[in-house]
Amino acid sequence: MAAIARILARRTALLVPLLLGVILFVFLVMQFSDADPASAFFQGANPTPEQLQEFREENGLLDPLPVRYLAFVGDLLQGDMGTSALRQTPVLDEIGTALPLTLQLTFMGLAIAVVVGLLLGVTAAIYRDRMPDQVIRVISLIGVAAPGFWLALLMIQYLANGLGWFPSGGYVNPADSFSGWLRTMALPAVSLSLPIAAQLTRIVRTAVVEELDKDYVRTAIGSGLPPVVVVGRNVLRNALINPLTVLGLRVGYLLGGAVVTEQIFQLPGMGTLMIDAVKNGDPAVVQGAVLTAAVGFLVINLLIDILYLLVNPRLRSAA
Repeated sequence: MAAIARILARRTALLVPLLLGVILFVFLVMQFSDADPASAFFQGANPTPEQLQEFREENGLLDPLPVRYLAFVGDLLQGDMGTSALRQTPVLDEIGTALPLTLQLTFMGLAIAVVVGLLLGVTAAIYRDRMPDQVIRVISLIGVAAPGFWLALLMIQYLANGLGWFPSGGYVNPADSFSGWLRTMALPAVSLSLPIAAQLTRIVRTAVVEELDKDYVRTAIGSGLPPVVVVGRNVLRNALINPLTVLGLRVGYLLGGAVVTEQIFQLPGMGTLMIDAVKNGDPAVVQGAVLTAAVGFLVINLLIDILYLLVNPRLRSAA
């Protein structure tokens, strides 16, 4: 436990400079963009140059860049992400409304990708070079090559509009109807997860095949242990390191893919919030949404590091 605590403390400490770097990058990008909070605030009206100037002075938009950055970081430390120039509502409130849906979509897609990738990958490894392996390899190759948005459009065309099994868009709160929530989230989550599931399938297959060829597996099976026990207890535990690495890297794909998927299925999540903010020139909302996604990515990768420790005892002993 002491080794685990040391590793987690070290990894957590590394998050601080990474987070500060992300904050600085996002701030600088938004400062040099064409988005103008004053124009967004007066959208639909015809403000005079004096009114625009007054708004910029009142909100510190004319202060030197270092002053604005320090003020921005200070507000973040107090839990203040700013105010939407368009709607005059706290950015944190808007993110608090949109974030739960994106988290639901991301983790549902992640769960589908992990389950499908493990089942198909292990099956292909056990039946390597036989018919099940050949079929799974072809399916995974198609899945890797197929873009997620194209799969989403196909599902809408055939499963929603054609067969009517699922709605083509919209969102139902699980508190109102759990079955309705499952129906509205099924197609977005599946379309988001399939490319990652295909990649995991290929990586899991390779990792499990390598483990199955090792001496300890033959020894365990030769001593009378059932192959299912050997695969489940030893092979998978040792073979999951590489798939976990890929899974941690693909979390960014899930978060980025959620932006496109939410647009296709008309889901009011972080992706829709961010796209609308970009269209309307609302930089505070864009900053808040991007920072939230970045923090989520860093936290999920920290969780992946924890899984490393649980799966591979050698990492704990090395610490």
